[in-house]
Amino acid sequence: MWDAFKDWIFSCIQFFSNFVGDWGLAIIIITVIFRVIVAPIMHKQIKSSFQMQKIQPLIKEVQTKFSNDPVRMNEEMQKLYAETKFNPLAGCLPMLLQMPIFLAMFQTLRELGGRQTGVSYTFFGLVPDLTLTPSEMFSHGIVAFFPYLVLMLVFALATFLPMILQNIHNDSAQRNQMLIMGGIMTLMMLWISWGSPAGVLLFWGTSSIIGILQNQITMRMMKKAEAAKEAETIDVKPVKVNVERKQKKKRPTKKR
Repeated sequence: MWDAFKDWIFSCIQFFSNFVGDWGLAIIIITVIFRVIVAPIMHKQIKSSFQMQKIQPLIKEVQTKFSNDPVRMNEEMQKLYAETKFNPLAGCLPMLLQMPIFLAMFQTLRELGGRQTGVSYTFFGLVPDLTLTPSEMFSHGIVAFFPYLVLMLVFALATFLPMILQNIHNDSAQRNQMLIMGGIMTLMMLWISWGSPAGVLLFWGTSSIIGILQNQITMRMMKKAEAAKEAETIDVKPVKVNVERKQKKKRPTKKR
């Protein structure tokens, strides 16, 4: 079943390659289609992240107040989630749903060189062979290695950039901590990309760039909608109206 799924993905890439005349462009097209398919799932994940940012100050308050009582802290956190209608697992579920497609694409591109013989898997001549890794091209000289170096940097920075964008408005301590973690992950991605085929790097880089754009656009739309919602909520104060009651003076009746 899994192999049949990978064969179907390869057939799709091959179809677009025959249509546009380039394997690299076909991978980009398939990646865009992949991102369109998972766009609704990613929207839910981004929405969950946005809600998490909104209640983050309340979470910190609960953690600080009940730091010495883990049981009470857990109870208060559950109450907070219930009151704000926030599900901590809502951001993880979309990621799990898209993983099978991602893994199938990843494995298909890693096995690209062994599927057909005598085929030149190039990307418009910029990347001479999408089946080779940067480590294999390093010995061919800096000119041949340069396109693979660019793919490596895009592959690594696409992991680091989302962390910067998500934590740019946080306090300095948390931001610095996330930047250090992002730097370590970037180095790990560079190490992984060193032994990954160029086709995989092209897919991952394109997918990450589209994901970053989708995240930024969706977050801005949500913030704009939230600001508009807050602007519509106007506190109407009761107007005090001074009503002067004119009391009619009753004239004393003369007794006859």
